[in-house]
Amino acid sequence: MTLLVLVACAHATPVDGHPPGEVVPLRVKGTTLRAHVADDPEEREQGLMGVTVMAADEGMVFVYPSAGLRYFWMKDTPTPLSIAFCDEAGKVVSLAEMAALDTTLTPSGKPAMYVIEANTGWFVDHGVRVGDVVVGLPSGARR
Repeated sequence: MTLLVLVACAHATPVDGHPPGEVVPLRVKGTTLRAHVADDPEEREQGLMGVTVMAADEGMVFVYPSAGLRYFWMKDTPTPLSIAFCDEAGKVVSLAEMAALDTTLTPSGKPAMYVIEANTGWFVDHGVRVGDVVVGLPSGARR
């Protein structure tokens, strides 16, 4: 008897409206954000598009191979989000609020290796400011 197992590898898509992927705990200002990791080109491209449900302390961390200027938009993202751009040491270099489905680019302003998205108002509600350091960021992107 032969057992055939098929594994599909494609864009990770939301499951029941929730973000997919590995989750890591990120710590900043005494609180924890459970962040889904987007560390390859396909995951970074998909991001939180189509996600309609996230817990209060849930988000996504985009991991890049090196620091650079980053630009994000909300195309096909039905939930408003807060965004933090962080350098290679995890220091927050800029923060912004992004409206649902908005195709306006939100720039990092300074080189960023990590980009963290959370529910709208999350960073303000937790007192996170430019210069704060996020602990627990995953190392290196899978290109």
